[in-house]
Amino acid sequence: MKRLLSIVFVLSIVSNAGAQLTLPAKSPQAELQQTVGLTEIVIKYSRPSMQGRTVFGDLVPYGALWRTGANENTTITFGDDVKVGDKELKAGTYAIYTRPGETFWEVILYSDTGNWGLPEQWDPTKVAAMVKVEAQSLTVPIETFTISLDDLHKDGASLALMWENVYVGVQVTVPTVAKATASIEELMDGEGISANDYFAAAQYYFQEEMDMAQAKNWIDEAVAKNPDAYWMTRMQSLIYAKLGDTKGAIEAAKKSLVSAQKAGNLDEAMLVRRTLQEWGWEEIPDEIYCCSNHEKRHCGKLDQLEDMKKSGCTGIN
Repeated sequence: MKRLLSIVFVLSIVSNAGAQLTLPAKSPQAELQQTVGLTEIVIKYSRPSMQGRTVFGDLVPYGALWRTGANENTTITFGDDVKVGDKELKAGTYAIYTRPGETFWEVILYSDTGNWGLPEQWDPTKVAAMVKVEAQSLTVPIETFTISLDDLHKDGASLALMWENVYVGVQVTVPTVAKATASIEELMDGEGISANDYFAAAQYYFQEEMDMAQAKNWIDEAVAKNPDAYWMTRMQSLIYAKLGDTKGAIEAAKKSLVSAQKAGNLDEAMLVRRTLQEWGWEEIPDEIYCCSNHEKRHCGKLDQLEDMKKSGCTGIN
């Protein structure tokens, strides 16, 4: 009997030795993945909460270096070379440290990411970028420390730090134009380029106000491959107008108008007509356009399209 009890006791010890205690973290981990333009950005950090405490000026003293989160390093990874504020930064992973102040913060990107909290010995040579930014007051308190990428646009975003009643934002600029241009050049060096490829390249150059002569070459190729695509002839008209060729722009727009009508696209037809009017084209074709709503058909000339649209028409035929 004693031997049996001993065996049970030993087995219980072995069993307990293999068990793992699972409890909620005081500052749970978070990860944010975001594509900004064409650049991947990943942020990993832990999120402490206020829990009734005064944070800035107390828990986090003003003027002192802060780990910007909790536990191991808060990190940010850039898939491409970027600018943080006005500082150039190579692609890679960096620890985020800050020095909070009442009115301004220093935001520091540090190349050594292997620390738990602050480095034992601060090395100025590992400071990849340091930006001084204004601290803004929030009207609604943020209970849990939050990092986000806000105000997204094709060329960048704002790296936002929020906690208690403080918001700090740092502008991050990404190389979207350079990457998009390289992608277009690589495509154009290949074979089997489609009408859509030519159109997309021309549209991008037009939107970015780049080489309009090159954009014209590409849109001409696109239209030659797909002459009935009203969106392509419309883009062709806009590029011609940008180059100062109003006559060519009007001719391309008229083709776009006919194609939009054939496709039954009332919205596009109205848009092209307004553009033609802006360019001084006053002719009203004799063709009759008809469209339908749930109740009946409505018909009229080109200059009556907007009234037809107001009647609830969804397309022209």
